[in-house]
Amino acid sequence: MLKTVSWALIALAAVLTLLASLVSFGVAYREARDEFGVGGPTLSDVASWKPEVATAIRARRATASAYATGWSLLLLIVTLIPYRRGERWAWWAILCATVVPLGLTLLRVPLLGTRLGAATALIQAGVIVVGLLFDVGRLKR
Repeated sequence: MLKTVSWALIALAAVLTLLASLVSFGVAYREARDEFGVGGPTLSDVASWKPEVATAIRARRATASAYATGWSLLLLIVTLIPYRRGERWAWWAILCATVVPLGLTLLRVPLLGTRLGAATALIQAGVIVVGLLFDVGRLKR
């Protein structure tokens, strides 16, 4: 039962990340409202000041979305095939592929002085780690 909860929770996190990355593509490639923090300036504000800067920001969002899409698809495949079969290496691979990006994302707080995006990364990683903990017993076998 715990194994099923484990892979289902991780797969759910992968699917939600995939959907969010596709929404982010929509924001990058359309003239959707892109707000920098709650109540902050929007991409339209930046575009009215310097259109090429707005284009660069949209391109960066598109690149980040592409990597998020790839990561979430890989997470989903690893979760549904080797992890679900009980392969030990898949547990470690999922943990590493979750914790390393989380750490790099959290560096924005001390290095850039912003928390934008940090909460999302913490929630995503938290759900995945909880999922992994439901099946931590596989490491003893």
